[in-house]
Amino acid sequence: MAMEKAASFLSTLLGGGDGEAAATVKSVLIYPIKSCRGIAVPQAPITSTGFRWDRQWLVVNAKGRAYTQRVEPKLALVQVELPPEAFTEDCQPTADDHMVIRAPGMEPLKIPLAAEHATIDDVSVWEWSGSAFDEGAEVAEWFSTYFEKPSRLVRFKEASETRPTNPDYAQGYKIMFTDCFPFLIASQGSLDALNEILKEPVPMNRFRPNILVDGCQPYSEDLWKTIKINNLTFQGVKLCNRCKVRCRH
Repeated sequence: MAMEKAASFLSTLLGGGDGEAAATVKSVLIYPIKSCRGIAVPQAPITSTGFRWDRQWLVVNAKGRAYTQRVEPKLALVQVELPPEAFTEDCQPTADDHMVIRAPGMEPLKIPLAAEHATIDDVSVWEWSGSAFDEGAEVAEWFSTYFEKPSRLVRFKEASETRPTNPDYAQGYKIMFTDCFPFLIASQGSLDALNEILKEPVPMNRFRPNILVDGCQPYSEDLWKTIKINNLTFQGVKLCNRCKVRCRH
């Protein structure tokens, strides 16, 4: 996957193999805290682990094990906001830049984007375990109150930790707290086709894509091996295994 610099996706075309436009990028979505609500943005810097800020934070229990919507559906109600300038290519967070978190029944919580952090060990998500930055006691109290049990918010420690992708599909790449790979793509046509056969339609946020495209045939993205967006090239390496989260109201 090409990950050299920031990419602006508005009005960008994905080229088909015959040189014709296959689809247009409809939306770019970032999920700063794993399993919490996403943010739709007009552009996003690309890093070696995917879009900047994507799944950089993780809520864990008292043993450092990750929460996901599979076991903590209340995560789906947690809203996350980042300042617009956080999605510019040359952004360098200052002391005035914060991530703001909101949830039902809770006061808004501000977390500095540029701050010194203590490190905690034995953080784990799926098969991976390692060290992470701890966002502190105040943040831990907020999440513990919301989930009614001891909880903490941690941030991936890029300087010393590496979480590789599955080498059977994409060797040499890495992620932060994303489940499998740096990017997930889905099409509006696929969702529309699915909703035609469902008794109750579902929104796209059930599937949590990073790149939402439109203008292609339903499920055609399942067959794309090479995807070009502006001067970036992405490789389609594996279909995403879907879990029960997509069926939850």
